[in-house]
Amino acid sequence: MIKELAEQFYPEISRIRQHLHQHPELSGEEYETSKYIQKELDRLSIPYQVMCETGVVGLIEGKYPGKTVLLRGDIDALPIDEDVDVAFKSKTPGIMHACGHDGHTAGVLGAAMILNQMKDKLHGNVKLMFQPNEEKDGGALPMIEAGILENPKVDAAFGLHLWGPLPKGQVYYRDGSMMASPDVFDIEITGRGTHAAMPQLGIDPIIVASQIVQEFQSVVSRRIDPLKPAVISTTGFNGGGQAHNVIPQIVHLKGTVRTIDNETRYLIPQLMEDVLKGNCLSTGADYQLKYQYVYPPVINHKSTNKVAAAAFAKIVGEENVLELPEPNMGAEDFAYLGQNVPASFMFVGIAEEGKPAPIHHHPQFQWSDDILKITAAGLAQTALDFLGGV
Repeated sequence: MIKELAEQFYPEISRIRQHLHQHPELSGEEYETSKYIQKELDRLSIPYQVMCETGVVGLIEGKYPGKTVLLRGDIDALPIDEDVDVAFKSKTPGIMHACGHDGHTAGVLGAAMILNQMKDKLHGNVKLMFQPNEEKDGGALPMIEAGILENPKVDAAFGLHLWGPLPKGQVYYRDGSMMASPDVFDIEITGRGTHAAMPQLGIDPIIVASQIVQEFQSVVSRRIDPLKPAVISTTGFNGGGQAHNVIPQIVHLKGTVRTIDNETRYLIPQLMEDVLKGNCLSTGADYQLKYQYVYPPVINHKSTNKVAAAAFAKIVGEENVLELPEPNMGAEDFAYLGQNVPASFMFVGIAEEGKPAPIHHHPQFQWSDDILKITAAGLAQTALDFLGGV
């Protein structure tokens, strides 16, 4: 029945995706997107409330008492100028849905259409979470702090991500660590500027910073358990001016740290500081380290994974539901939901055979709307199976 309803509602789901794709909005600025989602929920007579300015939470109440399950979709776009020749190309210069969030939102609304049609058979409630600001500061935590997991209390949360590198129609899950934390750092190395012909009179921060960047790599290779994936990437190195003969006073470094477990996550900045202290002590330089913990790792629960994998197998077949062999070092603030309730996050492949795999955050990122039949039906089936409905 769910697959039949997904087919029936597909034109509407596709229409929603294409509208969202044509009218993208940046993180924290999703006002029109939020109004559009509200309009669609009004059309379905699903009650909702606005949360954290642009977030929306809808509620489908089943006929019978029971648990409450949450389905999450993110709604923000990216500051990228689209370079794809499609009829529903972005109408906003410099902004596009280059990561699939338009599909995530349309998929949750599609699941809402299906479950709303079946609410007289539902045991419990379905919360529909339309979350802003995933690409920037993270909108999941503010919505949690505003009470999205209460009244009624959420018992489990499910979400998914359309995933470019994976074959179209295949669904991937992973017990435990699924995605990494995307923490960031900014470092200021202060030396003593001097004439480049007389380096002995100064303290060269370029040399100090260069050594620090190199030694950061030994933190991962020699100080971290090799069975616990971690990445330290220095992505910015800035110092000096236009003059060829001036050793600068200050060099700035910036970068990201990716980890998949909390023990390693909190250990790495301590080890980085060891590197900074050692190099600055030996050279006479000074440093300042600003380290920001961003999202935690996405850690899936076995119990909810079992429900989601079995549900999607009903939609795409058991042979197309696979266990991800290793964590992905990308990040998702869906992680905050998993810190508060049992939760599962899945990847749905969108790479079509014979075509280059879509690259996320790229001007030519694109995928076919028909995958929405899988996401809408799969999320609806997952909610239904968790609630033990029909």
